[in-house]
Parts: sequence; C-alpha cells; structure tokens
Amino acid sequence: MGTIAEQFIQVLRHAGVERVYGVVGDSLNPVVDAVRRTDGIEWVHVRHEEAGAFAAAAEAQTTGRLAVCAGSCGPGNTHLINGLYDAHRSGAPVLALASHIPSAEIGTGYFQETHPQKIFEECSSYCEMISNAGQMPRLLEHAIQTSLGGGGVSVLVLPGDVAQLDAGPTRRTVLPGGPGVVRPPEHQVAALAERLDAAEKVMLFAGAGVRGAHAEVMELAGRVLSPIGHSLRGKEWIQYDNPYDVGMSGLLGYGACYKAMHEADLVVLLGTDFPYEDFLPGRNTVQIDHDATRLGRRTPLDLAVHGDVRETLRMVLPRIRQKGDPAFLDAMLREHARLLEKVVGAYTHDIARHVPIHPEYVAAVLDDLAADDAVFTVDTGMCNVWAARYLTPNGRRRVLGSFRHGSMANALPHAIGAQLADRDRQVVSLSGDGGLGMLMGELLTVKLHDLPVKTVVFNNSSLGMVKLEMMVDGLPSHETDHEQVDYAAIAQACGIPAARVEKPAEVRDALTTALDSRGPFLLDVVTDPDALSIPPHITAGQVRGFALAAGRTVLNGGVGKMLDMARSNLRNVPRP
Repeated sequence: MGTIAEQFIQVLRHAGVERVYGVVGDSLNPVVDAVRRTDGIEWVHVRHEEAGAFAAAAEAQTTGRLAVCAGSCGPGNTHLINGLYDAHRSGAPVLALASHIPSAEIGTGYFQETHPQKIFEECSSYCEMISNAGQMPRLLEHAIQTSLGGGGVSVLVLPGDVAQLDAGPTRRTVLPGGPGVVRPPEHQVAALAERLDAAEKVMLFAGAGVRGAHAEVMELAGRVLSPIGHSLRGKEWIQYDNPYDVGMSGLLGYGACYKAMHEADLVVLLGTDFPYEDFLPGRNTVQIDHDATRLGRRTPLDLAVHGDVRETLRMVLPRIRQKGDPAFLDAMLREHARLLEKVVGAYTHDIARHVPIHPEYVAAVLDDLAADDAVFTVDTGMCNVWAARYLTPNGRRRVLGSFRHGSMANALPHAIGAQLADRDRQVVSLSGDGGLGMLMGELLTVKLHDLPVKTVVFNNSSLGMVKLEMMVDGLPSHETDHEQVDYAAIAQACGIPAARVEKPAEVRDALTTALDSRGPFLLDVVTDPDALSIPPHITAGQVRGFALAAGRTVLNGGVGKMLDMARSNLRNVPRP
C-alpha cells in the first residue's frame, strides 16, 4: 500500500510528470525518498526554489503538460512564491507541493511555521492541505485537473508527518489533459459578422490566444483587408508568414500598430488580455476570448464574443463579404514601412566600430544564427525589447518570458525547464546582467545537470529599463548603474565554458561558437548602457521627461528584419 508520499508520486507519474524541481530538506524528505524509489521521475536539484518554479513554468509552457515544483516548510514555501506568480499569470499548468510543519504543531507558532493556504491564495487557482489519508488521491487529482483545465497553478500543502502515513487505495482516474474548445453562441457570431461587414476600416489585434489560429486570422484579414497588430505574447503565433503585419503595440512596441488601431472603424481583439489601456482606442472595439472573465475588463466593448479564436473565426468567415477597397490596409502598411525606415538607422549607424556594442546588433545576429526551432527565454527589461524587435518567429520557435508578471531573473531558470523538457532542442537564455546577478546560482544548476543551455548575457552594468522609467518621469537616473562584472569568469569558475566579447567584430564568431557548443556555454557581451527604447506613442509629458533627464543619447531602437518584412509586405500583400 505504501505511504501518502509514495502515493503522491505514483499519481504524478500516472499524470505523465517526469521531474520535480526543488531543494531537498526536512519536511520534504519523505517525498524526495519516494521520488528516489520511483522509476520514470527524477528530482531536479535547483539552487533556489524560485528558480524551480520558473523552470516548471517553462517546461509546462513548452510541452503543454503538467510540471511540478516543491518547497520545504517555511522559507522553502515562501521562496516559491515569485516563480508561482509568474507561472499562474502565464496560465502554465504547474503543481506546487508546499510541505508543512508537523500537523500537531500547526497554529502554535512553531519553528518555520507559515500559513501556506493564505500565502499561495493569490498565485493559484486551487490551494488545499492534505491532513489525512482519506483525502488522497482525490485532492491531488483535483489539483492536477484544475491546472490542466486552464487554471494555471495549483498548490497542495502536505505536512511532513502526514506524508509518512499509510495511504489508502490509489484510484486510476483518466485525466482529460486539457480544456475543450469553446464555441460562441449563434447570436454573437451573427453580431460579429454584421459589424465586420459594416466597418470600412477593420484592424485586428492578436494576442497569445491566436495560437493555432494563424490560417483563420490570415483568411479574415484578407477578407476584410485589415492590418494585423500584435501584443508581445502574440508575436510568436501571428507575425510569421503574415503580409498584413503592422507591428506591435505597448511599451515595447514599434511600427504602425498604434496608428492603425486608432484610425480603424472597428478593432477586433483576438485572444488578448492586453493590459495597457492607454494604447487602446477605447471605442469601436470587439473582443473574442475563450475566457469570459476577460471580456471587457481592459476597454469598453461594442461586442463581446465568448469563444476560441479559431473556432469563432471558422464560424464567422462564411458569413462575411469580401471587401474591395484596400486603401486603409495599404496606408497602414506604407506607414509601417516608413516608421521602420526612420528608426532602423539607430542600430545600423557605425555599428562595426561602436564600442560598447549595440545590444540590438547582438540580438539581430543571434536571430540569424539560432536554430529554426530554438526556444528563447528572455529576461524582463531591455532584453524584452531586443527580443520583441529582433527575434523572428516562424511558427516553430518559442519565446518565453515573464511577460505578465514582469519578474527579473526569469530567463536562466526558464531555460533550465525548457532544456530539461527537451535536451536536444536549442535553448538560449537572453539574460540581462541584472537578472543573471539575481539568480546567478542557477549556473550551478546548469552545470550540475549538464544542460546545454546557451546563456547570452547583455552586460551593460545597468538596470536599463529602470533608467528609462526614471527618464520618462523626468528624473535623473540614480542607483541604476554599477561596476562591470566579468560573468564569463564566473561561469568558468562554475565549470561552464564561456567567453567575453567587447568588440562588435567578434560578436558573430563568438555566438557561432556558443551555439555550436555541445554542452552549456555562457557568452558575456559588453553592451551599450545608453541604448534605450521608447514606445511608439508617448505623451507630451513623457517627452518633457526625456528632455529634462536625458544627457545621453536615447535610441529609438532599430527593428532588424522587421523592416525587410515590411518592405516585402508592401510588394506582396494579397489583393481581392
């Protein structure tokens, strides 16, 4: 029959879980020992539980399967929180095991006592404590299905002494493994078709919810002659093979997306929970989303459609007419190309001799050299900007980041989870020096498990995004810069091959060496701390802030291959 800890691990194996990320210790010991004695599942030792939660989030997002992390009682639990917030806000199916103090001591102020059910309430959809054998395996199965059903994170609290109790019978419930398809009601489809036909100028704005609906979105854009913009999370699913692309909106945006959205008679939000209200027109807006709780929470809607994007478009396409006037689409594509032409020189001018190295140049070369199915993990901050503007999607590449939670230090632990999910796939961490410094101990995790993660450090000795925020507010930057750190030397001390690059002429060869390496490799690139990026639309007050604070050059940010794509779209956009 075995113990509850053994039963817990057996149920995880039945659900397809292959690893548990965490740091071993005290109240977790029965569970760790159960992992040791169970075939097909391993304990992945990380240096910080936060990194374990990030790694689980990345594994879940790249595989679509349940991933698991664990923390011991007290501090081990609380270390999980930041990574679990990231996983939950990203919708990643992650189960966290939060072990607890001895059950008889709960409520007495015992050593390391916390209240896990309160602590994890905001970063999970399900959080319960297992206090006796009769609750297993039902609670665990329910937690698994909550996560797989679209709920993000589930947390189970398990006191160490309860984990050692004799278990009851183990059920073999068949878990569906994912949510079904949401079909919108007939009256909403009819109303959507009516609005699409009535509007002269339609603009489509795509988020991560267009995954799997690329063909349908392209067909709709061709039918209504609409430009297509996207959010950062939507980029990887919609920008490739897209002759209607007008770029990205938001704080990291570029191109004509903002202009198209504000000049359209009808804006259709496709599977996006875009949070920045200031970038949305606030009028003439329709939203399609499989999650009804998101409808209308960012902007007023003329119509809310509750359904999966692909299913909804398949239902509405036969009902709408082919538009014949491409004037709005043509104007936005020309504007998009014009805007990109205007700013692309920011990174191409004098690039061969510019020292410190333009970070845009590093990202552009990396985009050229990386594999067609590479997974890029991206630190929050300026690395988000370079990834948004220089990494070219193709339908097979993935780009993971803390795009909803906005945490520093996510890139390296995300890379660990993505690489463990598939050791043969190229995984590249775009790490800022600030983010890497925060969870630098995970270099030891990479070495310990011999993971072929390629870590590219954008080393500008600055918290670049924070500097930008201060400048926008009219404040002089303060405490954003620090002394240079040789991260290549640190990696080498950890046993990881590494190199440091300070000249642009060395970038391509160094990246080639790093990507061709069979095992882990860290490339430390000394980049320009003054290479900043401003949004495609800023207010007069923000401009005044720049004028007050900027004693240095603020670059508008080049956009690499985006310009070539825009030129091609002008020539090749399909005509009715």
